[in-house]
Amino acid sequence: MNLEGKNILVTGGAGFAGSALVRELLKERANVIIYDNFASGDLSNLSDIMNEIKIVWGDIIDPAFKDVLLRNQVEFVFHLAAEPYIPKCYEFPRKFFEVNATGTLNVLLACKDANVQRILYYSSSEVYGTATKIPMDETHPTLPLSTYSASKLAADRLCFTLFHEQKIPVIILRQFNMYGPRETQPYIIPELITQLIQSDKLKLGNIKARRDFTYVEDAAKGAISLIKEKKAEGEVFNMGTGKDWSVEELANIIGKLLGKESVKIDIDPNRLRPLDVAVLNCDSSKIRKFIGWMPTTKLEDGLQKTIDWYVSNGKRWVWEIKIASENEIWKLKNQKNSN
Repeated sequence: MNLEGKNILVTGGAGFAGSALVRELLKERANVIIYDNFASGDLSNLSDIMNEIKIVWGDIIDPAFKDVLLRNQVEFVFHLAAEPYIPKCYEFPRKFFEVNATGTLNVLLACKDANVQRILYYSSSEVYGTATKIPMDETHPTLPLSTYSASKLAADRLCFTLFHEQKIPVIILRQFNMYGPRETQPYIIPELITQLIQSDKLKLGNIKARRDFTYVEDAAKGAISLIKEKKAEGEVFNMGTGKDWSVEELANIIGKLLGKESVKIDIDPNRLRPLDVAVLNCDSSKIRKFIGWMPTTKLEDGLQKTIDWYVSNGKRWVWEIKIASENEIWKLKNQKNSN
């Protein structure tokens, strides 16, 4: 299928994965509409393509979402919008479930009412919990270890059920970890880059945790190929490289790329999660057979691209800027209260 001229909406399109996906869709000559509340995403992620896209501010839990689909005659939807950062779910479990599960239900039903041709839902490898077998295929037990992963699994299963019950044409993509430019959350790779550019000493939590990392552009290309396939509707697909890396290994690789002779790691108990997934390692044989997808970016090459982007963009991630802004607001509020 050719996506040229198709009206495609991306929820969460100003985020890390969303903004990479939008760029790949523009290469397909699609008409791209971004739907985002900018809680995690940021306009700076879209600054170089603003004249090529349409941006609609909105929340996926808003019933008015359907009107956006109808007004723009949307034919395809990539649903990425979510509360994404696991450490925050321990503090705000209700919000995570409302956005990730109930918000997805709203998106699915709105797409049905608007006669959207096909939806691709971004689930997560976190729905599996720690690997009980390696590599992990789509039949691996789902044993979520956080409110975030439980909410993503709830939405994942809603997609499956509503495909069969309501004939909603949705594809479920269980994406393993991604990395690359324009990261909007302090995940491990941007955190390592930030710390190692400043020093050869690191403060980390669980350095033995192992994850399967895909460069974000490779992942975006795979998602686009998948949504073109009608036979993919109602199916679940893993996407990952089949290789896992520990936090400690990543620290040493990034250190070498930055010219560090050695890296010293101090364990910070405050960075440890209550329940942490030990290993995620993807079996992506199903998606390989279905659409021929294979990642093409080697880890070291993708990390170097990410480092180069970070340096060329003032050595600041979006999340660092937002945290700094929030700290300033907090200081102003305290000053006002003390006067």
